[in-house]
Amino acid sequence: MTETKNNTASGRLNRRTLLKAAGATGLASAMNVPLVNVARAAGNTIKIGWVGCLSGVRAQFAEPDPWIHERIKARLKDGLKIGGKTYQVELVFKDNQSDPNRSSVIASELVLREKCDLILIEDGDAQPPVQELADARGIPTISTMVPWQGWMFPRKSTPDKGFPYSYHFFWGADDVAKNFLGMWQSVDTNKKVGTLYIDNPPGQAFSDPKLGLPAGISGAGYQEFSAGKFQIATDDFTNQIALFKNNGVDIVSGFTFSNHWVTLWNQAAQAGFKPQICTVAAAFLFPAAVNALGDRGDGMSTEVWWTPAYPFKSSLTGQSAGELAAEWEKTTGKQWTQPIGYAHALWEVGLAALQNSDPKDKNSLRDAIAGLDMETVVGRVKFKDSPIKNVAVTSLSGGQWRKAKGGKSKYELLIVHNGTAPFIPKQADLQLLSKLA
Repeated sequence: MTETKNNTASGRLNRRTLLKAAGATGLASAMNVPLVNVARAAGNTIKIGWVGCLSGVRAQFAEPDPWIHERIKARLKDGLKIGGKTYQVELVFKDNQSDPNRSSVIASELVLREKCDLILIEDGDAQPPVQELADARGIPTISTMVPWQGWMFPRKSTPDKGFPYSYHFFWGADDVAKNFLGMWQSVDTNKKVGTLYIDNPPGQAFSDPKLGLPAGISGAGYQEFSAGKFQIATDDFTNQIALFKNNGVDIVSGFTFSNHWVTLWNQAAQAGFKPQICTVAAAFLFPAAVNALGDRGDGMSTEVWWTPAYPFKSSLTGQSAGELAAEWEKTTGKQWTQPIGYAHALWEVGLAALQNSDPKDKNSLRDAIAGLDMETVVGRVKFKDSPIKNVAVTSLSGGQWRKAKGGKSKYELLIVHNGTAPFIPKQADLQLLSKLA
Protein backbone atom coordinates (compact mmCIF):
# COMPACT_ATOMS: atom_id res chain seq x y z
CA MET A 1 0.00 0.00 0.00
CA THR A 2 1.20 3.51 -0.77
CA GLU A 3 -0.06 6.85 0.44
CA THR A 4 -0.17 10.20 -1.29
CA LYS A 5 -0.10 12.86 1.37
CA ASN A 6 -2.13 16.04 1.25
CA ASN A 7 0.59 18.34 -0.07
CA THR A 8 -1.15 20.49 -2.64
CA ALA A 9 -1.12 24.24 -2.34
CA SER A 10 -4.34 25.87 -1.25
CA GLY A 11 -6.02 28.45 -3.44
CA ARG A 12 -8.80 29.13 -5.89
CA LEU A 13 -9.40 27.11 -9.00
CA ASN A 14 -8.14 29.39 -11.74
CA ARG A 15 -9.79 30.03 -15.08
CA ARG A 16 -7.28 27.95 -17.01
CA THR A 17 -7.88 24.90 -14.81
CA LEU A 18 -11.62 25.33 -15.04
CA LEU A 19 -11.50 25.60 -18.82
CA LYS A 20 -9.29 22.52 -19.00
CA ALA A 21 -11.76 20.51 -16.91
CA ALA A 22 -14.71 21.92 -18.80
CA GLY A 23 -13.10 20.99 -22.10
CA ALA A 24 -12.78 17.41 -20.99
CA THR A 25 -16.31 17.17 -19.68
CA GLY A 26 -18.32 19.74 -21.60
CA LEU A 27 -19.62 17.38 -24.29
CA ALA A 28 -20.79 14.87 -21.70
CA SER A 29 -22.45 17.60 -19.64
CA ALA A 30 -24.22 19.00 -22.68
CA MET A 31 -25.58 15.58 -23.55
CA ASN A 32 -26.30 14.75 -19.87
CA VAL A 33 -24.24 11.57 -20.37
CA PRO A 34 -21.17 10.64 -18.30
CA LEU A 35 -17.85 10.74 -20.14
CA VAL A 36 -15.92 7.60 -19.19
CA ASN A 37 -12.15 7.42 -19.60
CA VAL A 38 -12.10 3.99 -21.22
CA ALA A 39 -8.39 4.22 -22.02
CA ARG A 40 -7.16 3.82 -18.43
CA ALA A 41 -4.98 0.78 -17.92
CA ALA A 42 -6.35 -1.92 -15.66
CA GLY A 43 -3.17 -2.38 -13.62
CA ASN A 44 -2.73 -4.07 -10.29
CA THR A 45 -3.12 -0.98 -8.10
CA ILE A 46 -6.37 0.45 -6.78
CA LYS A 47 -6.26 4.17 -6.08
CA ILE A 48 -8.72 5.46 -3.45
CA GLY A 49 -9.15 9.19 -2.96
CA TRP A 50 -10.52 10.68 0.25
CA VAL A 51 -11.53 14.29 0.92
CA GLY A 52 -12.77 15.88 4.15
CA CYS A 53 -12.52 18.98 6.33
CA LEU A 54 -9.43 18.20 8.39
CA SER A 55 -8.98 21.89 9.15
CA GLY A 56 -11.10 25.04 9.11
CA VAL A 57 -14.48 25.83 10.63
CA ARG A 58 -15.85 22.28 10.24
CA ALA A 59 -12.72 20.48 11.48
CA GLN A 60 -14.59 18.94 14.43
CA PHE A 61 -16.52 16.78 11.93
CA ALA A 62 -13.24 15.24 10.76
CA GLU A 63 -11.50 14.96 14.14
CA PRO A 64 -11.50 11.13 14.10
CA ASP A 65 -10.28 10.80 10.51
CA PRO A 66 -6.48 10.81 10.97
CA TRP A 67 -6.99 8.13 13.63
CA ILE A 68 -9.27 6.11 11.32
CA HIS A 69 -6.87 6.55 8.40
CA GLU A 70 -3.96 5.05 10.34
CA ARG A 71 -6.03 1.94 10.99
CA ILE A 72 -7.12 1.69 7.36
CA LYS A 73 -3.52 2.06 6.17
CA ALA A 74 -2.44 -0.74 8.52
CA ARG A 75 -5.25 -2.95 7.24
CA LEU A 76 -4.33 -2.36 3.59
CA LYS A 77 -0.54 -2.45 3.90
CA ASP A 78 -0.37 -5.88 2.24
CA GLY A 79 -2.98 -5.03 -0.36
CA LEU A 80 -6.64 -5.94 -0.88
CA LYS A 81 -7.61 -9.45 -2.01
CA ILE A 82 -10.46 -9.51 -4.51
CA GLY A 83 -11.57 -12.63 -6.35
CA GLY A 84 -8.35 -14.50 -5.74
CA LYS A 85 -6.18 -11.56 -6.85
CA THR A 86 -4.30 -9.21 -4.53
CA TYR A 87 -4.30 -5.54 -5.52
CA GLN A 88 -1.94 -2.98 -4.07
CA VAL A 89 -3.80 0.05 -2.72
CA GLU A 90 -2.75 3.69 -3.05
CA LEU A 91 -4.53 6.14 -0.74
CA VAL A 92 -4.78 9.83 -1.62
CA PHE A 93 -5.91 12.00 1.31
CA LYS A 94 -7.04 15.61 0.72
CA ASP A 95 -8.01 18.35 3.19
CA ASN A 96 -10.41 20.89 1.72
CA GLN A 97 -9.83 23.16 4.75
CA SER A 98 -13.63 23.68 5.04
CA ASP A 99 -13.34 25.91 1.96
CA PRO A 100 -15.73 25.43 -1.01
CA ASN A 101 -13.17 27.00 -3.38
CA ARG A 102 -10.54 24.50 -2.32
CA SER A 103 -13.05 21.70 -2.80
CA SER A 104 -13.17 22.65 -6.48
CA VAL A 105 -9.37 22.44 -6.68
CA ILE A 106 -9.44 19.01 -5.04
CA ALA A 107 -12.12 17.81 -7.46
CA SER A 108 -9.74 18.49 -10.33
CA GLU A 109 -6.82 16.86 -8.52
CA LEU A 110 -8.59 13.62 -7.56
CA VAL A 111 -10.51 13.16 -10.78
CA LEU A 112 -8.29 14.57 -13.52
CA ARG A 113 -4.76 14.27 -12.15
CA GLU A 114 -4.84 11.33 -9.72
CA LYS A 115 -7.44 9.41 -11.75
CA CYS A 116 -8.73 7.62 -8.66
CA ASP A 117 -10.71 4.41 -9.04
CA LEU A 118 -12.97 5.32 -6.10
CA ILE A 119 -13.42 8.56 -4.19
CA LEU A 120 -14.74 8.76 -0.62
CA ILE A 121 -16.16 12.12 0.47
CA GLU A 122 -16.80 13.20 4.04
CA ASP A 123 -17.80 16.85 3.81
CA GLY A 124 -20.90 18.60 2.50
CA ASP A 125 -19.09 21.37 0.64
CA ALA A 126 -16.75 18.89 -1.08
CA GLN A 127 -19.54 16.74 -2.47
CA PRO A 128 -20.94 18.90 -5.31
CA PRO A 129 -17.68 19.80 -7.12
CA VAL A 130 -16.06 16.39 -6.64
CA GLN A 131 -19.11 14.33 -7.53
CA GLU A 132 -20.16 16.46 -10.50
CA LEU A 133 -16.75 16.08 -12.13
CA ALA A 134 -16.53 12.41 -11.11
CA ASP A 135 -19.95 11.73 -12.65
CA ALA A 136 -18.81 13.34 -15.90
CA ARG A 137 -15.66 11.21 -15.91
CA GLY A 138 -17.34 7.99 -14.82
CA ILE A 139 -15.59 7.64 -11.46
CA PRO A 140 -17.66 6.07 -8.65
CA THR A 141 -17.91 8.12 -5.47
CA ILE A 142 -19.43 7.49 -2.04
CA SER A 143 -20.23 10.32 0.34
CA THR A 144 -21.70 10.78 3.81
CA MET A 145 -22.22 13.27 6.67
CA VAL A 146 -24.89 15.53 5.17
CA PRO A 147 -28.67 14.93 5.09
CA TRP A 148 -29.53 13.24 1.81
CA GLN A 149 -31.80 16.13 0.79
CA GLY A 150 -28.86 18.54 1.17
CA TRP A 151 -26.82 16.16 -0.99
CA MET A 152 -29.37 15.53 -3.75
CA PHE A 153 -31.44 18.65 -4.30
CA PRO A 154 -28.66 21.28 -4.65
CA ARG A 155 -27.40 19.20 -7.59
CA LYS A 156 -30.86 19.40 -9.19
CA SER A 157 -31.75 15.73 -8.95
CA THR A 158 -34.74 13.90 -7.50
CA PRO A 159 -35.28 10.61 -5.62
CA ASP A 160 -36.43 8.84 -8.79
CA LYS A 161 -33.53 10.13 -10.92
CA GLY A 162 -30.34 9.94 -8.86
CA PHE A 163 -26.89 10.35 -10.43
CA PRO A 164 -24.66 8.34 -12.80
CA TYR A 165 -21.82 7.43 -10.39
CA SER A 166 -22.51 9.33 -7.14
CA TYR A 167 -23.74 7.46 -4.04
CA HIS A 168 -24.53 8.70 -0.55
CA PHE A 169 -25.46 7.19 2.80
CA PHE A 170 -26.84 9.20 5.72
CA TRP A 171 -30.16 10.04 7.31
CA GLY A 172 -32.55 12.76 6.09
CA ALA A 173 -33.67 16.13 7.40
CA ASP A 174 -37.15 14.62 7.75
CA ASP A 175 -35.71 12.02 10.14
CA VAL A 176 -34.28 14.82 12.27
CA ALA A 177 -37.68 16.52 12.39
CA LYS A 178 -39.31 13.28 13.55
CA ASN A 179 -36.77 12.83 16.34
CA PHE A 180 -36.89 16.45 17.44
CA LEU A 181 -40.68 16.36 17.62
CA GLY A 182 -40.62 13.02 19.38
CA MET A 183 -38.47 14.53 22.11
CA TRP A 184 -40.57 17.68 22.42
CA GLN A 185 -43.85 15.78 22.56
CA SER A 186 -42.62 13.87 25.62
CA VAL A 187 -42.78 17.03 27.78
CA ASP A 188 -45.15 19.96 28.31
CA THR A 189 -44.31 23.26 26.55
CA ASN A 190 -46.22 26.15 24.96
CA LYS A 191 -45.35 24.63 21.55
CA LYS A 192 -43.68 27.82 20.33
CA VAL A 193 -40.45 27.07 18.44
CA GLY A 194 -37.82 29.64 17.47
CA THR A 195 -35.59 28.55 14.58
CA LEU A 196 -32.46 29.72 12.77
CA TYR A 197 -30.32 28.05 10.10
CA ILE A 198 -26.87 28.42 8.57
CA ASP A 199 -27.16 29.38 4.91
CA ASN A 200 -25.39 26.30 3.46
CA PRO A 201 -26.59 22.99 1.91
CA PRO A 202 -27.38 21.25 5.24
CA GLY A 203 -29.04 24.41 6.55
CA GLN A 204 -31.12 24.66 3.39
CA ALA A 205 -32.18 21.02 3.80
CA PHE A 206 -33.21 21.54 7.42
CA SER A 207 -35.12 24.74 6.60
CA ASP A 208 -36.91 23.30 3.55
CA PRO A 209 -40.61 24.15 4.00
CA LYS A 210 -41.79 20.79 2.65
CA LEU A 211 -39.14 18.28 3.77
CA GLY A 212 -37.33 19.99 6.63
CA LEU A 213 -38.12 21.16 10.15
CA PRO A 214 -40.84 23.73 9.22
CA ALA A 215 -43.09 21.01 7.82
CA GLY A 216 -42.64 18.82 10.89
CA ILE A 217 -43.19 21.71 13.29
CA SER A 218 -46.45 22.89 11.71
CA GLY A 219 -47.67 19.37 11.04
CA ALA A 220 -47.39 18.46 14.72
CA GLY A 221 -49.30 21.51 15.90
CA TYR A 222 -46.29 23.61 16.94
CA GLN A 223 -45.83 27.25 15.93
CA GLU A 224 -42.56 28.29 14.29
CA PHE A 225 -41.01 31.72 14.77
CA SER A 226 -38.27 31.67 12.17
CA ALA A 227 -35.27 33.97 12.30
CA GLY A 228 -34.34 32.71 8.86
CA LYS A 229 -30.84 31.91 7.60
CA PHE A 230 -27.54 33.45 8.64
CA GLN A 231 -24.07 33.47 7.12
CA ILE A 232 -21.44 31.11 8.48
CA ALA A 233 -19.24 34.01 9.66
CA THR A 234 -22.04 35.51 11.82
CA ASP A 235 -21.06 36.27 15.42
CA ASP A 236 -23.99 38.42 16.58
CA PHE A 237 -27.36 36.79 17.28
CA THR A 238 -29.02 39.56 19.26
CA ASN A 239 -31.75 40.05 16.63
CA GLN A 240 -32.61 36.35 16.60
CA ILE A 241 -32.68 36.23 20.39
CA ALA A 242 -34.93 39.29 20.55
CA LEU A 243 -37.37 37.64 18.13
CA PHE A 244 -37.49 34.46 20.23
CA LYS A 245 -37.80 36.28 23.55
CA ASN A 246 -40.47 38.70 22.33
CA ASN A 247 -42.60 35.81 21.11
CA GLY A 248 -42.12 33.77 24.29
CA VAL A 249 -40.75 30.66 22.61
CA ASP A 250 -40.12 27.64 24.82
CA ILE A 251 -38.08 25.73 22.24
CA VAL A 252 -35.06 26.81 20.17
CA SER A 253 -34.15 24.70 17.17
CA GLY A 254 -32.60 24.80 13.70
CA PHE A 255 -29.10 24.19 12.35
CA THR A 256 -25.92 25.88 13.64
CA PHE A 257 -22.33 24.90 14.27
CA SER A 258 -21.05 24.76 17.84
CA ASN A 259 -19.16 28.08 17.63
CA HIS A 260 -22.40 29.82 16.65
CA TRP A 261 -24.28 28.28 19.57
CA VAL A 262 -21.64 29.26 22.14
CA THR A 263 -22.02 32.88 21.02
CA LEU A 264 -25.82 32.72 20.86
CA TRP A 265 -26.15 31.03 24.25
CA ASN A 266 -23.92 33.61 25.95
CA GLN A 267 -25.89 36.44 24.35
CA ALA A 268 -29.15 34.75 25.39
CA ALA A 269 -27.99 34.77 29.02
CA GLN A 270 -27.15 38.47 28.78
CA ALA A 271 -30.63 39.13 27.36
CA GLY A 272 -32.37 37.07 30.05
CA PHE A 273 -33.77 34.62 27.50
CA LYS A 274 -34.40 31.20 29.10
CA PRO A 275 -36.06 28.62 26.83
CA GLN A 276 -37.19 25.25 28.15
CA ILE A 277 -35.61 23.17 25.36
CA CYS A 278 -32.64 23.71 23.03
CA THR A 279 -32.60 21.08 20.29
CA VAL A 280 -30.29 22.23 17.52
CA ALA A 281 -28.86 20.12 14.70
CA ALA A 282 -25.03 19.98 14.45
CA ALA A 283 -24.39 22.36 17.37
CA PHE A 284 -24.29 19.68 20.07
CA LEU A 285 -22.77 16.77 18.20
CA PHE A 286 -19.41 17.01 19.94
CA PRO A 287 -18.41 16.79 23.63
CA ALA A 288 -16.14 19.82 23.21
CA ALA A 289 -19.09 21.90 22.05
CA VAL A 290 -21.11 21.13 25.16
CA ASN A 291 -18.10 21.45 27.47
CA ALA A 292 -17.51 24.94 26.07
CA LEU A 293 -20.87 25.98 27.57
CA GLY A 294 -19.70 25.15 31.09
CA ASP A 295 -22.52 24.32 33.50
CA ARG A 296 -25.00 25.76 30.99
CA GLY A 297 -24.37 22.81 28.67
CA ASP A 298 -26.51 20.54 30.83
CA GLY A 299 -29.68 19.55 28.96
CA MET A 300 -28.76 20.51 25.39
CA SER A 301 -30.47 18.07 23.01
CA THR A 302 -29.57 16.92 19.53
CA GLU A 303 -29.95 14.40 16.75
CA VAL A 304 -27.83 11.34 17.43
CA TRP A 305 -25.95 9.81 14.51
CA TRP A 306 -23.98 7.30 16.53
CA THR A 307 -22.95 6.52 20.11
CA PRO A 308 -21.19 3.64 21.91
CA ALA A 309 -24.68 2.46 22.87
CA TYR A 310 -25.66 1.73 19.26
CA PRO A 311 -26.08 -2.05 18.82
CA PHE A 312 -23.96 -2.41 15.67
CA LYS A 313 -20.60 -3.92 14.69
CA SER A 314 -17.95 -3.03 12.13
CA SER A 315 -17.85 -5.24 9.05
CA LEU A 316 -14.09 -4.64 8.88
CA THR A 317 -12.91 -5.30 12.42
CA GLY A 318 -15.86 -6.97 14.12
CA GLN A 319 -15.73 -4.31 16.83
CA SER A 320 -18.97 -3.16 18.41
CA ALA A 321 -19.76 0.54 18.51
CA GLY A 322 -18.80 0.50 22.19
CA GLU A 323 -15.48 -1.22 21.50
CA LEU A 324 -14.58 1.23 18.74
CA ALA A 325 -15.38 4.20 21.00
CA ALA A 326 -13.38 2.65 23.85
CA GLU A 327 -10.36 2.19 21.57
CA TRP A 328 -10.58 5.85 20.53
CA GLU A 329 -10.71 7.01 24.15
CA LYS A 330 -7.83 4.74 25.20
CA THR A 331 -5.50 5.73 22.36
CA THR A 332 -6.33 9.45 22.14
CA GLY A 333 -7.27 10.31 25.73
CA LYS A 334 -10.34 12.12 24.37
CA GLN A 335 -14.04 11.46 24.86
CA TRP A 336 -15.71 9.66 21.94
CA THR A 337 -17.34 11.83 19.29
CA GLN A 338 -20.23 11.05 16.94
CA PRO A 339 -18.37 11.26 13.59
CA ILE A 340 -16.21 8.26 14.59
CA GLY A 341 -18.98 5.95 13.42
CA TYR A 342 -19.44 7.46 9.95
CA ALA A 343 -15.73 8.08 9.44
CA HIS A 344 -15.25 4.34 9.96
CA ALA A 345 -18.36 3.22 8.07
CA LEU A 346 -17.33 5.18 4.95
CA TRP A 347 -14.35 2.84 4.59
CA GLU A 348 -16.50 -0.19 5.38
CA VAL A 349 -18.82 0.69 2.50
CA GLY A 350 -16.04 1.64 0.09
CA LEU A 351 -13.99 -1.50 0.65
CA ALA A 352 -17.09 -3.72 0.49
CA ALA A 353 -17.95 -2.24 -2.91
CA LEU A 354 -14.43 -2.86 -4.20
CA GLN A 355 -14.46 -6.45 -2.99
CA ASN A 356 -17.77 -7.12 -4.74
CA SER A 357 -16.62 -5.82 -8.11
CA ASP A 358 -13.91 -5.75 -10.73
CA PRO A 359 -12.28 -2.72 -9.05
CA LYS A 360 -10.66 -1.46 -12.26
CA ASP A 361 -13.96 -1.48 -14.16
CA LYS A 362 -15.92 1.69 -13.37
CA ASN A 363 -19.31 0.25 -14.23
CA SER A 364 -18.66 -2.91 -12.25
CA LEU A 365 -17.71 -0.86 -9.21
CA ARG A 366 -20.72 1.44 -9.64
CA ASP A 367 -23.05 -1.55 -9.85
CA ALA A 368 -21.44 -3.09 -6.75
CA ILE A 369 -22.16 0.08 -4.76
CA ALA A 370 -25.74 0.14 -6.03
CA GLY A 371 -26.19 -3.47 -4.94
CA LEU A 372 -24.85 -3.11 -1.39
CA ASP A 373 -27.00 -4.18 1.54
CA MET A 374 -24.68 -4.51 4.53
CA GLU A 375 -24.31 -4.03 8.25
CA THR A 376 -21.77 -1.47 9.47
CA VAL A 377 -20.80 0.13 12.76
CA VAL A 378 -23.51 2.78 12.12
CA GLY A 379 -26.10 0.14 11.25
CA ARG A 380 -27.59 -1.04 7.97
CA VAL A 381 -26.44 0.62 4.73
CA LYS A 382 -28.83 -0.48 1.98
CA PHE A 383 -28.45 0.95 -1.52
CA LYS A 384 -30.09 -2.09 -3.09
CA ASP A 385 -33.72 -1.36 -4.01
CA SER A 386 -33.67 1.95 -2.10
CA PRO A 387 -36.74 4.10 -2.86
CA ILE A 388 -34.34 7.06 -3.05
CA LYS A 389 -32.04 6.34 -5.97
CA ASN A 390 -28.31 6.34 -5.10
CA VAL A 391 -29.10 6.88 -1.38
CA ALA A 392 -28.97 4.54 1.60
CA VAL A 393 -30.88 6.07 4.51
CA THR A 394 -29.34 5.26 7.89
CA SER A 395 -30.68 5.20 11.45
CA LEU A 396 -31.13 8.24 13.68
CA SER A 397 -32.27 8.86 17.25
CA GLY A 398 -32.65 11.78 19.65
CA GLY A 399 -30.38 12.49 22.61
CA GLN A 400 -29.75 14.87 25.49
CA TRP A 401 -26.44 15.85 27.08
CA ARG A 402 -26.56 15.37 30.85
CA LYS A 403 -23.98 15.82 33.56
CA ALA A 404 -22.01 12.59 33.84
CA LYS A 405 -22.23 10.54 37.00
CA GLY A 406 -18.59 9.75 37.62
CA GLY A 407 -15.85 9.11 35.07
CA LYS A 408 -13.55 11.52 33.29
CA SER A 409 -16.19 13.25 31.14
CA LYS A 410 -18.22 16.27 32.27
CA TYR A 411 -21.25 15.33 30.16
CA GLU A 412 -22.63 12.16 28.60
CA LEU A 413 -25.01 11.89 25.66
CA LEU A 414 -28.07 9.78 26.48
CA ILE A 415 -30.63 8.43 24.00
CA VAL A 416 -34.01 9.93 24.97
CA HIS A 417 -36.02 9.12 21.82
CA ASN A 418 -35.84 6.09 19.54
CA GLY A 419 -39.17 6.32 17.73
CA THR A 420 -37.64 6.09 14.25
CA ALA A 421 -35.18 3.36 15.28
CA PRO A 422 -36.66 1.22 18.10
CA PHE A 423 -33.73 -1.22 17.88
CA ILE A 424 -31.54 1.51 19.42
CA PRO A 425 -32.01 1.29 23.21
CA LYS A 426 -33.47 4.32 24.98
CA GLN A 427 -31.43 5.40 28.02
CA ALA A 428 -33.38 8.25 29.67
CA ASP A 429 -36.29 10.69 29.33
CA LEU A 430 -35.90 14.24 28.04
CA GLN A 431 -35.75 16.83 30.82
CA LEU A 432 -36.74 20.50 30.58
CA LEU A 433 -33.90 22.94 31.17
CA SER A 434 -35.80 24.50 34.06
CA LYS A 435 -35.83 21.12 35.79
CA LEU A 436 -32.05 20.80 35.49
CA ALA A 437 -31.14 24.28 36.71
